[in-house]
Amino acid sequence: MEESEQQFRKSLSGKIVLITGAASGIGKAMVAAFLKEKAIVAAVDSNAQNLELIRTELNAHTSHLTTYLCDVSEEQQIVDTLDKIKYELGSIQVLINNAGILDDFIPAHKLSNLLWERVMRVNLNAAFIFSREVLPEMTEKGSGTIINVSSVGGLNGCRAGTAYTVSKFGLIGLSKNIAFTYANQGIRCNIIAPGAVNTDIGKEMHPDPMGYERSALGFGMIPRSGEPNEIASIAVFLASSEASLINGAVIVADAGWTAY
Repeated sequence: MEESEQQFRKSLSGKIVLITGAASGIGKAMVAAFLKEKAIVAAVDSNAQNLELIRTELNAHTSHLTTYLCDVSEEQQIVDTLDKIKYELGSIQVLINNAGILDDFIPAHKLSNLLWERVMRVNLNAAFIFSREVLPEMTEKGSGTIINVSSVGGLNGCRAGTAYTVSKFGLIGLSKNIAFTYANQGIRCNIIAPGAVNTDIGKEMHPDPMGYERSALGFGMIPRSGEPNEIASIAVFLASSEASLINGAVIVADAGWTAY
């Protein structure tokens, strides 16, 4: 192992990393990746069965994983979960807001208040609440890293329905505001914007015909879909000391889709 790689791994060893949406897809890959770096991982998800599966699968190789059942659309559950993590593990040093849901490609004129509010609570409000709650202690300690998982849907107008698009644009705005506001207090906040990734997030989706048809016009230009571990490796880099100068950046990971 080269000296730079040794230092890279050392920079994450023993750090307390909270990952939301951690029990499947990109989140699960992130959990595995940070455990490989000897981080102490708090895996947060609303799916108890999937949490049990990753606990069984990944704890076979490490004792650095603790799982927490939490519906991130509920503020009180977030606060209670953070209190529990702090009590059991200590202060969060790396926060990764990865939890997200789709919106069935529903266009604005068909979008209900119920779906709008649900998508906003999971995709945007949760990231805000988690960030708000960990920032005071990060500020006090003079260090901390927040990574928010947005989407190429947060950079363009028609990669999904209205609610998802707005939530992912908002997440980028939240991240950039945090990045500059807290930059002189040792805190960094960056954004990963994946394109198509091979996960099960859309397996129960029932796409609106109009919304899907309009969005699908660009699907043929996708060079290839990514794998969850490819997104996870970006998160590991952004959380490490190797990325010390990167703050407020949007890292697009879409195989060149939006370069067209």
